[in-house]
Amino acid sequence: MVALVFALCMSADAQPAARRATNIAAILAYPNFYHMRPILLVGTVAQQQNGDFRVSDGSGSLRVIPQGNAPDGRDEVRGQFWDLGRMKADDPRLAGYDLRATFHVDPDGAWPRPGEVTAIISTGIAPAAPPAGLASVAGSTKSPGFAPVAIRSIVLDAPHYLDQNVTITGQFYGRNLSGDLPDAPRQSRYDFVVRAADAAIWVTNVRPKGKDAQGRNFELGLDARIDTGKWLAISGRVHQGRGLLWIDAKAGSFALAPAPTDLVVEEEPPVRVPAVPPAEVVFSAPTEDETDVPMTTNVRIQFSRDLDPATFRGHIRVTYVDPPSQAVDFTTQYAAFNRVLEVKFTKPLQQFRMLKVELLSGILGTDKQELKPWTLTFGIGGS
Repeated sequence: MVALVFALCMSADAQPAARRATNIAAILAYPNFYHMRPILLVGTVAQQQNGDFRVSDGSGSLRVIPQGNAPDGRDEVRGQFWDLGRMKADDPRLAGYDLRATFHVDPDGAWPRPGEVTAIISTGIAPAAPPAGLASVAGSTKSPGFAPVAIRSIVLDAPHYLDQNVTITGQFYGRNLSGDLPDAPRQSRYDFVVRAADAAIWVTNVRPKGKDAQGRNFELGLDARIDTGKWLAISGRVHQGRGLLWIDAKAGSFALAPAPTDLVVEEEPPVRVPAVPPAEVVFSAPTEDETDVPMTTNVRIQFSRDLDPATFRGHIRVTYVDPPSQAVDFTTQYAAFNRVLEVKFTKPLQQFRMLKVELLSGILGTDKQELKPWTLTFGIGGS
């Protein structure tokens, strides 16, 4: 059976990326995950001496390219996160910008590496409301009870809620089954994600099982999509590490909850950029029609643009093309930093045969454009 090895970064069922509430610590820790994603965060916006705008909080800062005025102070910043090292100098999305003046990048010099030059291309900056909930907390005193707090509030104002006891209400999404978050905290064997509106957070140290309102036993499957979307109420303490937030759940705090009636998901206006060409194959090793390829070879394929590794599943085929035609078992690994897919064979290839590697329809770029189907054929040598 074909076995596939996927990167942790997942897409939400190949749907257009929805805006996600996040924070600066998460983006700094996982720039690859947030690249080209619509985001919302809260921080202090200020203009620097060189004219740049930056948004900051206790965890760091990010450059902001504002559209219009950018008020100083505590603000909500909406926009799209760009990592220029994951783009090319001739990318149409950069065509409307003076790269030297805006990003301090010389388009004729060495192009930045991933993570070196980043910015939020803002679609709106507005004053932010004070952090919600925990009104009884004064100074450094921690609340002994469990205050009801929206997941969105915790995500946007993480420093305010760290080490606080809270009760959250959200929809169950198993082991990050919709790709809402870039990585797992790995605090327990039962870590799972809950989401409400445009924000998501991990819950740890509680098994998703209990009794419903009718006293019937239930257990939600961490890897079962059929269980996603069920509403839960969970109490615990807020923690943060490696750019991730999680609720360390209190024993016995897990319960089914009714869906809220006042939940509102705001639409994010799109960032207007020129259309870009879809990803294509720019290099392979072996090359097309190459002969005398070693029986122990791997196949490496490089692409012009970032691909969504979750869409490789079921869309790669490897066969011997000369009679008797037969499928070949393989594994794959995608390296996002250089856009290379490596196909590894589970046993040595058969000598003196022709091998065909096919990338079928359905493989998508991170911009949701489809990779054009592609075929590589080469001959296996005698040793």
